[in-house]
Amino acid sequence: MRQTIEIIYENENIIIVNKASGIYTITQCGVSETRTVLDILSKQKTDQKIIPIHNLDVGASGLVVFAKNKKSYKYINEQFKNKTIARKYKALLSGFVQDNEGEINKPMLALKDNVSINITGIEAITRFKVLERFKSYTLVEALPVTSLKHQLRLHFWSMGNPLAIDAKYGINRPILLSSLKRKYKRKKGQQEHPLISRLTLHLESLTFKVPNTNEEKTFKTFLPKDFEITLKKLVKYGR
Repeated sequence: MRQTIEIIYENENIIIVNKASGIYTITQCGVSETRTVLDILSKQKTDQKIIPIHNLDVGASGLVVFAKNKKSYKYINEQFKNKTIARKYKALLSGFVQDNEGEINKPMLALKDNVSINITGIEAITRFKVLERFKSYTLVEALPVTSLKHQLRLHFWSMGNPLAIDAKYGINRPILLSSLKRKYKRKKGQQEHPLISRLTLHLESLTFKVPNTNEEKTFKTFLPKDFEITLKKLVKYGR
């Protein structure tokens, strides 16, 4: 587990970090893991107050914003509530998505730890664009309008194309090169390592107004190595 967190941007009001897969953003109810992004970041910034604004699933990777004061927290949180923050995710989905782009508008209901699509729930809207199609997978750009727990995971599951790897809403099976490459030969006595074995979701871009400046900025991060290598192998062998 990393003991430092990669900081993408920082000023006197906010910190934006690049969260790796496999680490919680904040402490989760019922989870004993104490090394969260918030915990590690607080230890890096011992002289500052760090306030979480939004969350990423433990298996996902990408940008997370923290506030350094209550005023900045409120300013950015209002943008989430008013749906004025633009987020772009890369999501690798199972199966073949027919439409080049679309909108999923299905309300969601959260009861304790159980989240479901339910007509009595809260409005949930996800837009998407197909970036590339493969034989067994589809790469999309996901553009959530609303900000609900597990929204992207549930919405893509509901249209029959869950994330390529998702233990809760899909299949918890890693992507192996041997499943893509014909006549794959493993060296004798050598164990095959997965190309990727975690949630195939990455928050690569955030656009919002920065506190105290009212200036709209876009922050970006690159795909993690496991995600990038998987896509390269899919382009080469997965069509």
